[in-house]
Amino acid sequence: MIFTRRSTRALLLGVCLGMPLASIAQDVRIGVFGLFHPQELVVSPVAGSALVVKAGEQTFVLEKSSGAAEVRVSMSGQMLRVETGEGEIRSASLSVTSRNSGTAEFILAIPGKISRRYRGTLRVEPSARSLRAVVSMDLETAVASIVAAESVPDTPIEALKAQAVVARSYLVAAKGRHSTFDFCDTTHCQFLRNPPGATSSIGFAVSETRGLVLMYEAEPVAAMYTRSCGGRTLTPSDVKLPHGGYPYYSVACKYCRQHPTHWDSEIALQEAAHLEPRNESARLDIDRLFGWSTVPSNNFTTQRRGDRVLLQGVGEGHGIGLCQRGAAAMAREGATFRQILTHYYPNTAVTALVSKYAMR
Repeated sequence: MIFTRRSTRALLLGVCLGMPLASIAQDVRIGVFGLFHPQELVVSPVAGSALVVKAGEQTFVLEKSSGAAEVRVSMSGQMLRVETGEGEIRSASLSVTSRNSGTAEFILAIPGKISRRYRGTLRVEPSARSLRAVVSMDLETAVASIVAAESVPDTPIEALKAQAVVARSYLVAAKGRHSTFDFCDTTHCQFLRNPPGATSSIGFAVSETRGLVLMYEAEPVAAMYTRSCGGRTLTPSDVKLPHGGYPYYSVACKYCRQHPTHWDSEIALQEAAHLEPRNESARLDIDRLFGWSTVPSNNFTTQRRGDRVLLQGVGEGHGIGLCQRGAAAMAREGATFRQILTHYYPNTAVTALVSKYAMR
């Protein structure tokens, strides 16, 4: 996750105002499947539900029991081609909601590549060379979907709670990272997967931390996190990134120091010309070209071997903020999610918030 802090207006403490936490509920607009540059999308309802699809001036219902099981959307010049069971529609956009114009459960797929279930509303529009799909979902649904994507199956509950607070803080503090939606579903923002069930461990962790965010000097923190820090976390300035209002600290991570994740890789000398340790932008440039496992972290050494360069390093990710492996180890040793967050984000407070202002 790359860090950009967007200044937000002051938030009011719900506990002080006597306002319910439910009042913080806001929709978050997330652009999905952008890495695939989709030329075709298929929308279908989940079993037992119905979708209301609006394309131009026409509105129709998708419901598997009625035989209208899906709609296909593709590019047609500057318009959309919407294929239904009864023919084709040309439209500037397409929207998908429930029967009451609200949140729906639906499947969105790129044929032959990816299929994912969402809970929210959908809007599809043509962009420069591909389809742009934006899912609007409730903040807590987004948090649960992110924690599901960012956690491994055996993650302890207190570590899941810490991850939920961190993900929520980022969504609150950094909203509006893209011009036509708030966040994407890649490492540029935060990964997103199918929303977990309410009775799952992730659902429980999100419910137990509902409305809680990290605060620093009365502002929510657009909190960064990493898979494995290698033994000590880094700060944005350590890896030549700008930092916002929260001054990240380099803190020791006992688990990663005792059990570092080692990796090695090899790239051409020409490719390594602009690569240097602790330079996040340079690392990502290489990874975008040759795959995300080419340079897994910012902690590495280089050794020239003829026209090749051997990279040997520890850790996974940029190394800033919460270390997911370290947090899981702390939880197994009995630490609460608040203790985990205090360790990785010194001088912050975990605060229950309601907003006087709309998230925008």
